[in-house]
Amino acid sequence: MGADDKVQNSAEKLGGKIKEGLGKATGNESMEAEGHGDQAKGSAKQAGENVKDAFKGK
Repeated sequence: MGADDKVQNSAEKLGGKIKEGLGKATGNESMEAEGHGDQAKGSAKQAGENVKDAFKGK
């Protein structure tokens, strides 16, 4: 996994946490759900990259 991918996935998860927090603070359930989705997407990408790395032997 490249450093760029790690940073991008972490940024996506962080953005999701921020969006979720804003949704909770403002009572916007849609934004909160979107934040959860962004976090899940970032985690899934990270997991996929980890699997690739495992097969490459890194």
